[in-house]
Amino acid sequence: MAPSSSPTNRKEYMIKSFFAGGIAGCCAKTTTAPLDRLKILLQARSVTYSHLGISKGFKAIYHNEGWKGYYKGNGAMMVRVFPYAAIQFMSYEQYKKILLSTYDNQAMKLLSGSLAGITAVIFTYPLDVIRARLAYQVSGKLQLYNGIMDAFKKIYQTVWDLYNSLYHHTQSYPVQEGGIRPFYRGYFPTVIGMIPYAGLSFYTFENLKLLCLDYFSNITAIVDHKGEKRLRISASLLCGGTAGAVAQTVSYPLDVVRRQMQLATIIPDGSSDRNWIAVLSHVVNKYGIAGGLYRGLSINYYRAIPQVAVSFATYELLKRILKI
Repeated sequence: MAPSSSPTNRKEYMIKSFFAGGIAGCCAKTTTAPLDRLKILLQARSVTYSHLGISKGFKAIYHNEGWKGYYKGNGAMMVRVFPYAAIQFMSYEQYKKILLSTYDNQAMKLLSGSLAGITAVIFTYPLDVIRARLAYQVSGKLQLYNGIMDAFKKIYQTVWDLYNSLYHHTQSYPVQEGGIRPFYRGYFPTVIGMIPYAGLSFYTFENLKLLCLDYFSNITAIVDHKGEKRLRISASLLCGGTAGAVAQTVSYPLDVVRRQMQLATIIPDGSSDRNWIAVLSHVVNKYGIAGGLYRGLSINYYRAIPQVAVSFATYELLKRILKI
C-alpha cells in the first residue's frame, strides 16, 4: 500500500511504518542477542573470551555469567533498536517514494536503503556505544557500568585510571573520557559501512521479493485483504536471510573498526587518539585481514542471517496486519 496524498493518510502511514519497523527490529535483535554478545567479545578481543571459538565461547559465557550473560547489554540494545529500526523502515519507505518518483531505477532503490540506514544511525548512535560498553563487561572480572544511565553518566563525566583497575598494573595510565565526543567514537566508519550494509539489505530483499512474487507466487505468496500478493512468512525469512548475508559480507570490516573505536578506552590495545583509518591500519598490521578485519565473521553470519530474516519477515507481517 502506497501512502495517499492526503496529509492524514500520509501521517497514518508513517506512524504505522514507524511502529512496525520498531517492533520488527526488537524481535530480530532479541532473537540473536546471545550471538551478538559473543560477536562483540570476539571483535574487541576480550581477555576472557578472545581465545575461544563459538561453541566454547557460549559455554564459557554460561559458566562465568549464567544465562543472563547471553543478554548482557540487551536492555540498552532494545532502547536503541526500537527507534533505530523504526526510523530506518519509516525513512526507507519515504526515501523510496521520493526517489523512485523522480528516477525509477535500481540505483535509486539502493540509495533509498543507504539513506535510511544513515538517517537511523544519526539519531541512535550514542545508544549503540553504551550497548557495546555494557556487552563487553564480564561478570566478576570487568564491571565498569551498572546499567544504561550509569554508563551514560560515567562516559560523559569521568576521567578513569582504567588500565590500573582492569589489569592490576602498578603504574597508572589515565584514560580520558568526558563530554559528547565519546558517544560518537567510531561514528564515521559506521556511516561509511551503513551505505553498503543498509543499501544492500533493502535492495537485495526488495529484488528477491519481486522475484518471488513474479515467478514463484504459487509457493511464496498469499493474497491480502485488498487482493494484492504478499510474501509468506517463510519466503520473507528466506529473502531476508539472503539479504543479510550479502550485506554483512561487504560491510563487516568497518563494523570491526567501529567496535574497536567504541571500546577504545577499555580494551588492552585500544587508543582513543586513533581515527578510523588509524584503527583500520592497526588491526590489519597487528592481526592481518582474515584474523583482524574478518574476525568473528563466521559467528556474524549465524547472527546476521536470522536477524535480518526475522526483521524483514516481522515487518512484512505487521504491514499486512496494520494494512499498510
